[in-house]
Amino acid sequence: MMRLGTGIGWRPEIADAVERMPGIDWVEAVAENVCPGHLPDSLLRLRERGVTVIPHGVSLGLGDAERPDAGRLAALAERAEALGSPLVTEHIAFVRAGGPLTASPRLEAGHLLPVPRTRDALDVLCENVRIAQQALPVPLAVENIAALVAWPGEEMTEGQFLYELADRTGVRLLIDVANLHTNHVNRGEDPAKALAELPLEAIAYVHVAGGFERDGVWHDSHAHPVPRPVLDILTDLASRVSPPGVLLERDENFPEPVELERELGTIREAVELGAASGAGAGAAAQVRSNVREFGPVEAELAPPARESDPGTPDEAARQRLGLAQTALLSALVAGTPVPEGFDRVRLGVQSRALAAKRADVVAKVAPELPLILGGGYRAAFVAYAQGHPMRGGYRQDALDFAEELLLGGRLTEGRSRRELRRWWLDRSGPAPRPKSRLGQVGRVGRSLIGR
Repeated sequence: MMRLGTGIGWRPEIADAVERMPGIDWVEAVAENVCPGHLPDSLLRLRERGVTVIPHGVSLGLGDAERPDAGRLAALAERAEALGSPLVTEHIAFVRAGGPLTASPRLEAGHLLPVPRTRDALDVLCENVRIAQQALPVPLAVENIAALVAWPGEEMTEGQFLYELADRTGVRLLIDVANLHTNHVNRGEDPAKALAELPLEAIAYVHVAGGFERDGVWHDSHAHPVPRPVLDILTDLASRVSPPGVLLERDENFPEPVELERELGTIREAVELGAASGAGAGAAAQVRSNVREFGPVEAELAPPARESDPGTPDEAARQRLGLAQTALLSALVAGTPVPEGFDRVRLGVQSRALAAKRADVVAKVAPELPLILGGGYRAAFVAYAQGHPMRGGYRQDALDFAEELLLGGRLTEGRSRRELRRWWLDRSGPAPRPKSRLGQVGRVGRSLIGR
């Protein structure tokens, strides 16, 4: 088993601090934020020093009902090769639904959503993981996610689901102990039970992150200090197995470097405490884990599915899963009725969280919009998001939002409207627009040109 050590999530905002931070053995970079042909100088310097860099994907959608997109897989493979990474990681989640499989409009979540722990979903996930493994040049590890909502009629616990996934595909597991805590608060799931059911020898590394609780709901924010309950779960895991690597995730609201270093020290202490308290069990588990090295683990854990394998999904299973995911995602982002069996209150919380996240990300990819709209930006975007699902990524979302404000007459004539018109025209370019709106968009464009 490859030993990674202690790591931290590399983000541009803390790149300089990470380079100077003592005791950093490896870093993880969001794959979609890295351009293979133009790697950040900070990552290049870290690599030159022998620091391992692992790309962490967030948009592949291994839990989608459809098979993984070949272009996204190729992009993930390209990043792994450019960074010289020993493995790549993604999430056990669905991120889009609809499309030809369900004969409905394609919907984008802009977020990681849970797959139902059912046989249909597991069969689809296993095949999707195998497709990804064949397309990637290095081993794949997949992460358990945090969730605000639970699917009705689930057939397995999280530990059982992950165990079968690893056993059938040979995929490595990225265990996020913060997500186990989130699911404990939000879904009443026991983290200790999940750890007891996991194939510990399949763990590639561990994530640790912070969050906050509001009105009985835990939000996995990655913007707050790591709380004691999360550290306790890490200690429990370390008492069962020696984790090959442990990484601190922080995505925003970055503290001073000294505070990040203190958190890393606390994480090391939690691991050491677990190792000391479970030396016997941990050593036994480590003996089992040392049997496998990174490499052709798929052949060691389970052979590729044969055509006659009852676990290989047919198109009907994919369609059933697709219809269920589309109904849920449509309720979250398009305001359609809540599917039967779901908690309406929790879905409302999730829907508002998705809209708020969209507003935050759009503000980052198009920082001019909050400047143009001032204090009214966030409220205006959340109101827009409730009736307008994302249809083409966050940059397109920014353009669609601006267009809706201009066409809907929500902005009265004045400086903000003039600046928004100019911004929209500069970025919308000559790309064709939907036919139903060509006339309106043309009028907006002509009015812009005339000003």
